[in-house]
Amino acid sequence: MPRYQFSISTDDVREVGTIHCDSFAEALTTISEKTAEGATLEIGVDGFPPARYERVFTLRGGLFAWMPSAGKLAA
Repeated sequence: MPRYQFSISTDDVREVGTIHCDSFAEALTTISEKTAEGATLEIGVDGFPPARYERVFTLRGGLFAWMPSAGKLAA
């Protein structure tokens, strides 16, 4: 089971942690349950640079939409 390292940033708070999930999609879903629109997510695995996303909206039925943050470098 992969271990994903992540950080979630909002205007005034940054949370850092790890999550063990079978897939990247499952990790995004689990993390999404604790975030609000406008949050920035950096997520990755050891040995690779993290991907950076911005939460743009929530779809009907509780599905979350993340957009890659193009042109911005991850920390």
